[in-house]
Amino acid sequence: MMQTDVKSSYISATATAFSGRTRLKSVFVTPGSAAGTVVIRDGGSGGTTLFSTATLASGTPFNVVIPGEGVLCLTDLHVTVSGTATTAVVFYG
Repeated sequence: MMQTDVKSSYISATATAFSGRTRLKSVFVTPGSAAGTVVIRDGGSGGTTLFSTATLASGTPFNVVIPGEGVLCLTDLHVTVSGTATTAVVFYG
């Protein structure tokens, strides 16, 4: 079994959560006042999409746990959030 330290990054605007090889472990999404999306990519804003979800306006926050060892990001963990005040906490390691 592979053990690594799990870290987190709070994302309130499109940003790279982590530069370098890592594994996406979990995402906690808090929807904003307008419907939106959270998209996680490997390789920047134009990279391969690893995870995508839609949010409802003023919806209930939710957590997505990635099973097993998580999803491998080879170059970086990039997060795009849309929707007024939508945020995500990305857990990786």
